Amino acid sequence: MIELTLPTMTCGHCVRTVTETVHKLDPTAKLHIDLPTHKVQIESGRTAGEFRSALTEEGYAPAP
Repeated sequence: MIELTLPTMTCGHCVRTVTETVHKLDPTAKLHIDLPTHKVQIESGRTAGEFRSALTEEGYAPAP
């Protein structure tokens, strides 16, 4: 389980973009998004680093 905090994820459009970005990298990934806390949980065979890079490119850089 990969857990990331995305401080710039603040609305429904953000959630859609994050979801699409995760599924571009791994179409079978399962994710849970908690918008009020800006947390994303991802179940995938891919690495956290791959998701961090892809999300950062989309403007949703994870908190350190």
